[in-house]
Amino acid sequence: MELCRISFLLFWAFQLVYAQQATDPNEVDALNKIIIHWNLSGKLNLTTDPCSQNAPWAPENANPRVACDCTGSTCHITNLKIYALDIFGEIPQELFLLKELMNLNLGQNVLSGPLPAEIGQLSKMQYLSLGINNLTGPVPPELGNLNKLISLSFSSNNFNGTLPTQLGMLTSLQQLYIDSSGVSGPIPQELANLKALQILWASDNGFTGMLPEFFGTLTELIDLRIQGTSLEGPIPTSFGALTKLVNLRIGDLSKEDSTLDFLKNQTNLSILSLRNSRVSGEIPERIGTFAKLQYLDLSFNKLTGQIPNSFQNFSLLQNLYLGNNSLSGDLPSNIISPNLIALDVSFNPISGNLPPNFAKVGFSMNVLGTSINANSLLDRKAIRMLQCLQNECTNQVQASSFSIKCGGMEQTSSSGIKFDNDSENLGASSLYTNSNDQWAVSNTGNFISNPNGPQYIVTTETQITNTLDSELYKTARISPSSLRYYGLGLENGKYNVELHFAEITMDDSQSWKGLGRRLFDIYIQGERVVQDFNIQKEAGGSERALIKTFKANVTNTIIEVHLFWAGKGTCCIPFQSTYGPLVSAVHVYQASNAGFSAKRDKKHVGKLVGIAVGSAAGFLIMSSIFYLWWIKDKSGHMQVHTNSPSKK
Repeated sequence: MELCRISFLLFWAFQLVYAQQATDPNEVDALNKIIIHWNLSGKLNLTTDPCSQNAPWAPENANPRVACDCTGSTCHITNLKIYALDIFGEIPQELFLLKELMNLNLGQNVLSGPLPAEIGQLSKMQYLSLGINNLTGPVPPELGNLNKLISLSFSSNNFNGTLPTQLGMLTSLQQLYIDSSGVSGPIPQELANLKALQILWASDNGFTGMLPEFFGTLTELIDLRIQGTSLEGPIPTSFGALTKLVNLRIGDLSKEDSTLDFLKNQTNLSILSLRNSRVSGEIPERIGTFAKLQYLDLSFNKLTGQIPNSFQNFSLLQNLYLGNNSLSGDLPSNIISPNLIALDVSFNPISGNLPPNFAKVGFSMNVLGTSINANSLLDRKAIRMLQCLQNECTNQVQASSFSIKCGGMEQTSSSGIKFDNDSENLGASSLYTNSNDQWAVSNTGNFISNPNGPQYIVTTETQITNTLDSELYKTARISPSSLRYYGLGLENGKYNVELHFAEITMDDSQSWKGLGRRLFDIYIQGERVVQDFNIQKEAGGSERALIKTFKANVTNTIIEVHLFWAGKGTCCIPFQSTYGPLVSAVHVYQASNAGFSAKRDKKHVGKLVGIAVGSAAGFLIMSSIFYLWWIKDKSGHMQVHTNSPSKK
């Protein structure tokens, strides 16, 4: 009986102590000022103590969220989440009075101004997320004081200057997200101290110098992404020590060539992309033993030799991109493994026959610009295209113009131009030719993390401004890598190439959703005419029409428009995999022929056999061979011969 009475008294004593616990008054005052500063009173109305039990802002899924540690006599705020609520303005000084913060998430807002040096006073911080905001100025070196940090994100901001060397003091750091943050210059050697690092996203920054060899000492890495920078090769052989890698994406390196020698024991890889990285030499057979590979992209490089026979052994591979190299020999007969849904070997001097199962349902294949034997094609349209693209069309008069409604149905503009239907569903590696054999479109690439699945056409119901033809811009083709349009059977001469654009995926609102940047390059006849093209910036906003006009010479009846993603721009605003080329319409028409000579230099005429095969729900799309006057420039782009000077 006495024992029960003592237990009862202890219980109520505990309840009394707990009931009397309150949050540090300095923290309460600071939090209230933060709420006022960011105009959050409608979402976070502190009618009771911030650390009250069962408060609506305490659960893990609450947003905004305030969570506390009440193990002592006084409660302290340890977690503050204000995520994707479009708060704007600068970071208030009151935030740095919350000295016990361990988790601060201010991601996906519109915060501006500098990141104050006082951030370094929050020495108990473990998780700090500032990604997708509009913060400016240098990255403060005081971040190096947060030596308990496990995860740090300041990606998709507008910082400037170099990464502070003090980041190398964050020896507990496991995740570092700095992609699209605006930083530039050499990557500090001090980052070699981050031995616990598992994830590093560093793409779309102005990094210079060589790809750091010390990355090869960060042996805990499982996810490394460095694309769209100004870094130079080669890929260091030290990367061979990164055997825990699951996701490796390196791209857009310059100067020195790389090889694949560093790929030895990375058998945990699921995604391997070395696209546009000046990789030369042969593909090692051992890569075919990387049994967990699902995505392999070695396109736009300088690879030689044959496709390894071991590539026939992949059991999980879904996407294989080898286009725009110098691979030769026969295409392995069983390269279409059970789970493969996309194969690109375009623009390689590969020969042999089509694989026997090339027509399987759900599979798309692009062998445009190869010497693959097309005799197995039985489709009449493919045979007709074979003749037409050899300049042996029997029922076609050479054209002097063509117009395409990219991603949409046929439409006539206010000026009377008829834009052809281009609503065909393309796969991740395919080519489609329109019904009158006048033009073709080719797409390669895969939006790996797109929550909406594989989509290569985008649409909007919003009216497009700055044009009399709003409907023309309400659909567009997009691509994660390479989008090409070809004009076929054209009269030789000078042409104007009009490309119609409107940004209909990224908005320009005052929300965090308006912070995205789409950047890509434009090539006409193999010559880069625009680098880092930003539709939104040039048009003066989203959902505004923009027409870019370029000059081109046609000497072999074919014109090529190539839109190419070079790894730049944000990746994930307003959702994952929002990047890459986008175009609304193409209009090509002949200009004056004055002073133009269409004589061909026979030394440069080359024959490129090309077939693209796509199958969806049992429907087979095929288009055949191109005779192209071509060479490859140093970046691996196809270059169609013109009489105009090279544009840099």
